[in-house]
Amino acid sequence: MNVLTLAWRYLWSRPLTAALNLVLLALGLAAMGLVLLAQDRIEHAFDRDLAGIDAVVGAKGSPMQLILSGVFHIDTPTGNVALADVRALAAQPQIAQVIPMSLGDNLKGSRIVGSTPAYAAHYGAQLAQGRWWTAPMEAVLGASVAQTTGLSVGQHFSGAHGLGLGGSEHGDTPYTMVGRLEACGCVLDRLVLTDLASVWQVHEGLRPGEFESLSAEDREAIEADREVTLALIRYASPLAATRFPRHVNTRTAMQAASPALEVARVLELVGMGTRLVQGLGAVLLLVAALSVFIALWNAVRERRADMALLRLLGAPPRRVGAVVLCEALWLALLAGVLGVALAQGMTAVMAGWWMADTGWAVAGSVWPPNMWAVPGAALLVALIAAAVPVISAYRADVAELLTSR
Repeated sequence: MNVLTLAWRYLWSRPLTAALNLVLLALGLAAMGLVLLAQDRIEHAFDRDLAGIDAVVGAKGSPMQLILSGVFHIDTPTGNVALADVRALAAQPQIAQVIPMSLGDNLKGSRIVGSTPAYAAHYGAQLAQGRWWTAPMEAVLGASVAQTTGLSVGQHFSGAHGLGLGGSEHGDTPYTMVGRLEACGCVLDRLVLTDLASVWQVHEGLRPGEFESLSAEDREAIEADREVTLALIRYASPLAATRFPRHVNTRTAMQAASPALEVARVLELVGMGTRLVQGLGAVLLLVAALSVFIALWNAVRERRADMALLRLLGAPPRRVGAVVLCEALWLALLAGVLGVALAQGMTAVMAGWWMADTGWAVAGSVWPPNMWAVPGAALLVALIAAAVPVISAYRADVAELLTSR
């Protein structure tokens, strides 16, 4: 019988003790893996939706609120800003691109976003069906929205006031679905995209074509009062990061928020919870290591006759010690597999809850590089717990083993 087989049988010769040690070690590893997976998936989601956005400009208020509402669409905006002021930003040489956005309505909880085709192009969105909008009151639905609502190209729908369920519908200004986006795993999946003019038309109370029929003076007056919710900014050079926000915050009625800075603050807040889970995992691993050590130490003391027999049959001391070590390694292997499976399952459940509550997808790497720390921790705990019992088994004297029986 080889060492691995013998160690496996020894491990399960005391099933309750082995099961207890396995559960303790697996729970500690699962807590550790949950933190690593959550951090990876949240950072992946932030990086995915923030890619290429250097600043967000909107009404003065909370910068974090502006980022969460304008980029991730999981918060309410800080207000509206004048369209003319946003257009003036595009004329600055330090700005490469300005993408204006208007919020305020929803389709069964999914936000209707008025913008330009540049917004969809920024995320590399592709059409799965239909075409892009070419006129006001035409809309393209994200993959998740189309699946949830069941709408298909050519159908009409009405938006409801507000960014959540319960608002009054704008039944006199229906949209026409002209396209559906392919799933991109980004924020566009849960949005309804349309032209800026669509949002203005709904809230200005004008009938289709009525704006064009007005006199030039009336059109100018209406355009002068038009507003947008915010604008996504892409810099022309890295130097703009030091000048542009200060210029907007001090010389205009708007504010400029840095996504990188605000996301760092969000991750810092999230880190408080992850440190708590990490502490719990560390305690469980410590308890598991102590429990494994006691179990192996008792096993060595109880198996004196077995060890004496192995030595009499010609097994060298290193083989006797290897049996004890392999017993701990079997436990580490089982706990590592179970801990990773639990961490993946808990992360998937949490992601589903988050998706249901906020609509924000946080799917990321199934096995990020830092997850190798979980089996590494299992191996380390096993080696530390088994160190003294292995040395004791290795140094045991045959004569002493036989006389102690």
